[in-house]
This record gives sequence, C-alpha cells and structure tokens, in this order.
Amino acid sequence: MARAKAEVPEEIPGAVLEGRGRKSREHNNGASGVTVTRETYWAEAETRLMEEIISRANMQKAYNRVVSNKGAAGVDNMSTGQLKGHLQTDWPRIKEELLNGTYKPQPVRKVEIPKPGGGTRMLGIPTVLDRLIQQAVHQELGPLFEPGFSASSYGFRPGKSAHQAVQAARKAVEGGLRWVVDIHRAQFFDRVNHDILMSRVARRIKDKRVLHLIRSYLQAGLFEGGVITQRVEGTPQGGPLSPLLSNILLDELDKELERRNHTFCRYADDCNIYVRTQRSAERVMASITTFLETRLKLTVNQDKSAVDRPWKRIFLGYGMTYHRTPKLKNREKGAGSYQSQNQ
Repeated sequence: MARAKAEVPEEIPGAVLEGRGRKSREHNNGASGVTVTRETYWAEAETRLMEEIISRANMQKAYNRVVSNKGAAGVDNMSTGQLKGHLQTDWPRIKEELLNGTYKPQPVRKVEIPKPGGGTRMLGIPTVLDRLIQQAVHQELGPLFEPGFSASSYGFRPGKSAHQAVQAARKAVEGGLRWVVDIHRAQFFDRVNHDILMSRVARRIKDKRVLHLIRSYLQAGLFEGGVITQRVEGTPQGGPLSPLLSNILLDELDKELERRNHTFCRYADDCNIYVRTQRSAERVMASITTFLETRLKLTVNQDKSAVDRPWKRIFLGYGMTYHRTPKLKNREKGAGSYQSQNQ
C-alpha cells in the first residue's frame, strides 16, 4: 500500500522570498539566460536566512524528513505523530519567535548508548519540534558550507560515505604512504568550544537571528533524572544540526592539512593522516596535536592516538593487509574476511 505523503498544516505560511533566494539557487544549476547570480543568492541568504528557513517549501521538506525518521520523543514526550496538531495551533507563535530572534529551544533528553569498542556515547534527544527547526536550519546551511568543505572529508555529507573514506585510505597506502597518524579526539562532541564554533559559523552566516538560534541550541539544557544541567561546551549527537556543525569546526583542521599538502581521510571526528616515514609521522602527530589543542581547543586522546603502520590500526571498522596492494579487512566479519573491492 502506498504511503500518503505527510503534509505541513495549511496554517504554516508560504515562502516569504517568492521569486528570489531559493529560485536563484535553483536557476543557477544549469539554466541559461538567468541574470540572478549565485553571489546574489548567497548575499541575500546570509542576511535574510531566517526567512528562507521558515519558508513553506523548506518547512514542508523538513517536516517530511522528521516524520519519516520517527525517532524517540524529547523532554515533552511529544511523538512525531502529534507534531502536525501542535503546528496547527502553535505555528504562528513559533514563526513569530523565530523571526524576532526570541525562540528558546527546550532542553535535550540525555541518553547513553554503548559504543562498539567499549564505553558509552552520549546522545542529546531534542523535542520533535526542535528537530523540525534544526532540520530546516540544516537544509539551508548545508548548501552555504558544503561547497567549501574538503574532498577528504567523508562524514555526514551528500554523496559521501564511510566506504569511500576507507577506500581512499587504502589507496593512500597503496601509493606508498605506509605510515599513519591516527588521531583520536577525547569526547569530541561533548567538548566542542561554543565560541570557537560560532566564530566559524559567523564567517559565512550574517543573519544574527540564525546565529542566536544556533547558539541557543548549543546551550540548551541537558535533562537527566529530572534535573536540567546547563551546557557550556559540546554539541551532543542526536539532533539534525550536530553533524553539520562538527564538519564546520573540523573543516579548519582539513584546511590546515591541505595547506601542508598532507594526504588524509576524515569521517566526522575520525581522522587518519598518511605519510611515507615514521619520522614524518611523529612530526605530524606533534604539530597537529598542538594545532588542535591551541587553535580549536580540542583535547587529543593520547591513549588511543598513535603513529603506526596502517595494517596495525582500525579505521571506521576496517583494517588492511600489509601487501603493496592492500586488501581491506572488515573487523566485524573476523580476521579471515577481506574486501574484494580494491578499486
């Protein structure tokens, strides 16, 4: 049976920037004879981005995505099935608060899940309404930042995957870069410095309402055991914005590695740098550790980080053989199982 397409309630108004903004972006994807430039769109989006975020088309897309993803309820216990009714009665107020820059997100619900390698990972589950708004923000911020991201960044990006990252790592080793600098950041998503992150977001985004909204999401309280704890650092996983914000911050690491002409593969906070000699690897480990801790205020986990041979390390669940043309080894399938794809 075909599933009916979810619709945003009629009370949610249409796009504010009709004939501008979004259309100029679409028309620049190959249409001829269009006088509106890409630069015109970006300039307008940077200062009137909130109007784009709450446009009917963008909210409809965000609503469909959130409803289809389902997911657990936040601190208000509202399910995705209840979202439509809530919007029918409260959207005018919510929209006005977003436009005025006075909207306040609710706290996120703390959940801990086991990590494959041991320990736990903390998630912060936003309310369904806040997931909707975050998704709408993500849909407009993504096109502003994506074009500038590194080709060696693979995590949470359109058309990119962990499989591509692992294959790129294998090709680096096949090309003679047979030492790896495996850097692990300590509790990355829990330790992100809000001021540093927001300064990077503000390089592209000039709409102060959007900047205020993003900071409000970063600082939203953490609800656990009936107690709300205020957050002064971190961007907990669990909301639609978190992956994009992490890429915005770590893009500075990517640019530094590119400036130094290093070969690397990064997937979210997992980053491997490939070099030819042990001496070079040790030098890179020391300098990049200093860069992360001084420039981005991120702590490197010395116990998990290492300079080593690639075939002695695991990257995104895969190891590789020591051969000149390495084969990938899936940790989940055991030591005897190798990937046949070596392209």
